Amino acid sequence: MSEAVGDRWCQYLTLSRRMSPHTVDAYLGDLRSLLDFLGVGWDAAPAQLATALTQRAIRSWLAQTVAAGGARSTVARHTAAIRHFTAWATREQILPRDPAALLTSPRADQRLPTPLDESDARTLVNCAQQEARAGGPVQIRNWAILELTYACGLRVSEVCALDISSLNREALTVRVVGKGNKERVVPYGPPAADALDHWVVRGRPQLAAERSGYALFLGDKGGRIDPRIVRSMVHKMAARAGVHDIAPHGLRHSTATHLLQGGADLRAVQEMLGHSSLSTTQRYTHVDTSRLSAIYQRAHPRA
Repeated sequence: MSEAVGDRWCQYLTLSRRMSPHTVDAYLGDLRSLLDFLGVGWDAAPAQLATALTQRAIRSWLAQTVAAGGARSTVARHTAAIRHFTAWATREQILPRDPAALLTSPRADQRLPTPLDESDARTLVNCAQQEARAGGPVQIRNWAILELTYACGLRVSEVCALDISSLNREALTVRVVGKGNKERVVPYGPPAADALDHWVVRGRPQLAAERSGYALFLGDKGGRIDPRIVRSMVHKMAARAGVHDIAPHGLRHSTATHLLQGGADLRAVQEMLGHSSLSTTQRYTHVDTSRLSAIYQRAHPRA
């Protein structure tokens, strides 16, 4: 039996485009959903795909997502994934023409998570620290994850992908592989260093197993921690700390906001967050009116 077209595309995304495992999984899930909707299945022959994959059929699948309450960002990702697939399949002469070439993506929802203020961020990590002092390896791990995420503004996928060797505990930096396999080195401060030292020396050895490998953060059974566990932990910790509900991405947004409020340069924040475009960094930041007025008073000759 010849290799399924979807499996060939997976190899292309992973080996040629070097996309992150998270992006590859999302794109493959979108393709599976479309093929199931069309009734041809994952192992469909090229001739079946050429017949079933029409612009009208793809639009119907996207419309179903909208009707089911899918967010604009979800529809945009579905569109991007399928456009990527059909363009590749056309280049590989699997499809005679590209049925998705003229599809346009809806503008993603521009709403951003509400960041914690500095006081609430301090309350959150202090709550995790107190639990770690009185608890076991899981509580120490949670404290270290929160401290590092807030210190460096990391994505949840980046946190989970870290290895022990990613840390330079002498220089207080962490080497992060972000979107598109772009690597960056991000500094962190003494509070995160304290939490990481407790985790590496005391916490991790208690959870480590044969399947742990070089993963920095481990799940309860010793494997590399799953992003879903981290998301759930952050929500639950926020509830216990008495701050407004926040996800890991909101904590990343808080990092960017607090850096800029503290006077950090926008391009430095861009580098820390791993954004390819400065406009993306600007979306993740707020400049409150009082700070803007203070800058105006200092900078404008007629202020």
